[in-house]
Amino acid sequence: MTALKKQEQEEREFLFTRDDFVRIKSLIYRHAGISLSDAKTDMVYSRIGRRLRALDMQSFKLYLDKLEQNQSSDEWQAFTNALTTNLTSFFREEHHFPILAEHLTRLAALNRQAKPIRIWCSAASTGEEPYSIAITACEAFNSLKPPVEIIATDIDTNVLATASAGVYPIDRIKKMDESRLRKFFEKGTAKHEGLVRVKKSVRDLIHFHQLNLLDQQWPFREAYDVIFCRNVMIYFDKPTQSKIIEKFITLMNDDSLLLAGHSENFLYVSNQLQLLGKTVYKLKTNGAARSSLLMNRK
Repeated sequence: MTALKKQEQEEREFLFTRDDFVRIKSLIYRHAGISLSDAKTDMVYSRIGRRLRALDMQSFKLYLDKLEQNQSSDEWQAFTNALTTNLTSFFREEHHFPILAEHLTRLAALNRQAKPIRIWCSAASTGEEPYSIAITACEAFNSLKPPVEIIATDIDTNVLATASAGVYPIDRIKKMDESRLRKFFEKGTAKHEGLVRVKKSVRDLIHFHQLNLLDQQWPFREAYDVIFCRNVMIYFDKPTQSKIIEKFITLMNDDSLLLAGHSENFLYVSNQLQLLGKTVYKLKTNGAARSSLLMNRK
């Protein structure tokens, strides 16, 4: 051990060895598909260290031993919550939302309103993205009851609780147009001053559910017209990305859109998609990609 590393260990509250970090990397990869680089060592120490304090445990080794001894423990969710990163904002990567609005109105014009237009936000985080989707739908149809069904999922139960409540510091919406703010948010007063809440009519458009994208089976029976999977794949390695994209494809219609984050390129992990531009994808011609994958699964 170098002198610098020895000094770091002496300054830390808990002993944290290379073996501890490697175990955590392996566990979170197997459980959630998250691939941690060595650059995340300090982050891992800080976040899992909070779990040790909460549980009044004295070492990472003891914590990890107990975690692995009980595969059904609720602590697995706390472990996963601690290591997920939830960076988000309202109308993040704003260029996607006019594309979404145009797509929704086009689908509605095709007389498809016997069923609602189905939208899945696969990494809801604290809710800003699914609420941005819902607001876009309301504006596209000039109605607080647009013909859409929005499902929002995340692996992290803590952020889903925040998302379901729809309450945010007012700073989170400071860049939002004033007319949009008045229409879709309520400002808190008295003890809630400094907070805003998404209006109930908008909250009611979204169904929040916990979901691990690594689950063997997703609880979906019908295809989605739009799937948001933005800034998620950057946390997975290529084999994991490929498996998830393949499952997305089986849930897409011929004219469905799959939206990625600005730094993500799905063409590197699947030859079943075509890029429409601005990190927006659709299936290759006539749903041949989806049909091929479904046949291969039989």
